[in-house]
Amino acid sequence: MVAAGRPGTEGDAPARAGAGAQSGPTSTGARLWGRLSETLRARGRRVRGIGGLALQAGLAAALSWLVAHQVLHVTQPVFAPISAVSTLAASVGQRLRRTIELIIGVTVGVLVGDLLLGVIGTGWWQLALMVVLAILVALFLAGSAAVVIQAGATAVLIATLSPSVRDLEIPRFVDALVGGTMALLVTAVLLPLSPLRVLNRAARPALDLLSDQLEATAGALADRDIARALTARAKLRDNKDELGALVEATQGAREASTLSPVHWHERQGPVARYAHTAEPIDRAMRNTGTLIRRVVTLIEDGESVPERMPTAVADLAEAVRLLKRQFAAGQEPVQARERALAAVCAAGDAYREGVGFSGAVVVAQVRTTTSDLLVATGLSQEVANRLVRRAFGGAAHRR
Repeated sequence: MVAAGRPGTEGDAPARAGAGAQSGPTSTGARLWGRLSETLRARGRRVRGIGGLALQAGLAAALSWLVAHQVLHVTQPVFAPISAVSTLAASVGQRLRRTIELIIGVTVGVLVGDLLLGVIGTGWWQLALMVVLAILVALFLAGSAAVVIQAGATAVLIATLSPSVRDLEIPRFVDALVGGTMALLVTAVLLPLSPLRVLNRAARPALDLLSDQLEATAGALADRDIARALTARAKLRDNKDELGALVEATQGAREASTLSPVHWHERQGPVARYAHTAEPIDRAMRNTGTLIRRVVTLIEDGESVPERMPTAVADLAEAVRLLKRQFAAGQEPVQARERALAAVCAAGDAYREGVGFSGAVVVAQVRTTTSDLLVATGLSQEVANRLVRRAFGGAAHRR
């Protein structure tokens, strides 16, 4: 009777265990598939991001070989394609500089190797001396790692191959000149990068990181959720890759719009505006970090949180999102400016309602971050500061 009275426990246990056994592998498989899908998407984005570089490198290598071999009659123009690919492998925005460094380094290596070769001959210690002197001269002239590498490598070639290969010096110099020139021709004329696309691709991660952590901080303020605020602080602190990509992209946009006739008309307008965002966005990141640290302290100390304070931080997050969208569309970021000033209005309301010490710092950081964002939209620092002061007083820009 007792056993019969418990049909829903022991009798059903095997069935429940079986169901759990079936759901476990299924959920594990779903998680693995999700991770695999995300990995494949990330790698697909990476291939799309550098696919243009691969095409540029292939075309530049082919043209370098054709010009050196067919036009200039270099017998084995090995270094011309290598020089072209080396130039294109440089960071976007550094290719003109890399070409100049390539030519300087090769010239130094050729001159030092030739001068010493006629005086001291060849051998292991002569090789060592040539490389040391070539590197020292390169350091004295330029100090760049690329110049030093090219000078040292060329000195090695002169010391080791000159005894068996006649007239190596001029072909080596010609190869470097042809390779660098073809790389610039491809990037500037034949397959030029779009400056706006370069900037959009690089700025998106930095602006997404900033807006996401501001949004998380607004929620942490509203709910007094210290764990969420700490997570936002940690994520924002890890921003080196995003900022580095943005700085590199601004350099690349300036280079592309300067070298490429196709994009000369973009030197003004959205590209010019966008290309000056790296520094103010960096400042906005740092000031937001201070803001989040003070939010953590505010919650820990149990200070009051006026209703408009989370709104101010959320408005900042939305201003960053609008900045990203309007820059991507090549538009004047008017809406981003308005929302950033709305954040200052809300911060002013919160301050007048009454805040503690940390709350006052949060309000101050909203003002400072807004000023950074306004400068990122293309306003001068003086104009940005004036608009922030006016909005904080509540005279304008209320929604």
